[in-house]
Amino acid sequence: MSISGYQNHRHPHILVFPYPAQGHMLALLDLTNQLALRSFTITIIVTPKNLPILAPLLSTHPSIQTLVLPFPSHPKIPPGVENVRDIGNHGNIAVINALAKLHDPIIQWFKSHPNPPVALISDFFLGHTLRLADHLKIPRIAFFSVRALLASILEYCWRNLDLVHSSSPVIDFPYLPRKPSLKKEHVPSIVLAHRGTDPDSELLRVSMLANTDSWGCVFNTFQDLEGEYLDFLKKRMGHKRVYSVGPLSLIDAVDGGLDPGNVNTGSGEDVMAWLDRCPDGSVLYVGFGSQKLLNSKQMEALASGLELSGVRFVWAVKTGSAQEAKDGYGVMPEGFEERVVGRGWVVKGWSPQVLILGHRAVGGFVSHCGWNSVLEAIAGGVFILCWPMEADQYVNAKLLVEDMGVAIQVCEGASGVPDPAQLGKVIAASLSGDSAQKVRAKDLKDKAYAAVSDGGSSLQDLDELVKELSRL
Repeated sequence: MSISGYQNHRHPHILVFPYPAQGHMLALLDLTNQLALRSFTITIIVTPKNLPILAPLLSTHPSIQTLVLPFPSHPKIPPGVENVRDIGNHGNIAVINALAKLHDPIIQWFKSHPNPPVALISDFFLGHTLRLADHLKIPRIAFFSVRALLASILEYCWRNLDLVHSSSPVIDFPYLPRKPSLKKEHVPSIVLAHRGTDPDSELLRVSMLANTDSWGCVFNTFQDLEGEYLDFLKKRMGHKRVYSVGPLSLIDAVDGGLDPGNVNTGSGEDVMAWLDRCPDGSVLYVGFGSQKLLNSKQMEALASGLELSGVRFVWAVKTGSAQEAKDGYGVMPEGFEERVVGRGWVVKGWSPQVLILGHRAVGGFVSHCGWNSVLEAIAGGVFILCWPMEADQYVNAKLLVEDMGVAIQVCEGASGVPDPAQLGKVIAASLSGDSAQKVRAKDLKDKAYAAVSDGGSSLQDLDELVKELSRL
């Protein structure tokens, strides 16, 4: 255990516990940045290999403390693995259970601290920390890096596992706004992975149900996007401590934001210069997040669809291991890059996605519909072509296509393969003219910016959260 950066005791001390997965961690660090800007004393719980992810935050706020604890061992986690990106989503249950073993070391640290925290903010995958907070006699706030509807669907599923495991191919949610329904295979994969007799699964179930039993919840979303679902959660929890403070990346952009990383090297700089030379709204961006590798059939179908569409595009391709490349994962079809030279740009590895989606030349986005990608597209006013694959992505796609009307679906499933000719037609049509979806996407962008502007709903909720935390 190591502790760094003790601060003075004049400001309320908040303990922050992120979950070590890219989509979870970055959003909570954005919130932590906002709390640091408002003079809170902050300690972040982190394991050694995840410490570098905090670098932008710690360089901006050197006074933030870190509590570095060894990553606990677990039989299903290979030695040296401390982040979900290194094991894949199937490892979430094991990672959640491993981190629950930090309960005693955190209590030991808390009792020895001269100015112990007055509240705990932890990721919604770490609901087991409610027991920790209760032991320490401090309130626990659940941070959701996902949308409010997903939180409601998750809770319903965890309380009704018999329905999830029944023979019915569709699950209805009659008590939620709009009475949504989902195909069983579209239920979040962490629920589908539950096995009743497995102790790890049982800890997960109890942990997830603890979220709505916590003192409060914070969501990286905004009122105009999810007001009805936020109101539902307030009624469900019996109080108003449900805060929508997103898109957090937008608040950071206009209010002392974190350095998103240096794009002035290699492909980051080059692709932005190329976009500068393209007409407004003429480029399609293709990206599937930090974890998903496409197989050879998917790569070929997508490449063919892009080629047939005739549109300009930037394709961010995740690269895998040597063995994965040998098996065809993430490998470009032979001759493709040469055939599209001048109108297509392939980025291999890291891509400055936020900057690309915010560029005036980008008008569309083929996305897996991870929540961070969805919010980044909304902030850019970009029309989405949905290809949900797992986790919360089907629920997010449902919001975009059915509720908000700012997207259309082009494929689904982790092993789904789109029809190249049809995909090419949809891409070409989506980039030409002002469709109803594109108009609504621009309108949603305006609403997102309004939410994080002075007097906007997200800033008001952030101020209210700060006020409540300051009273503790």
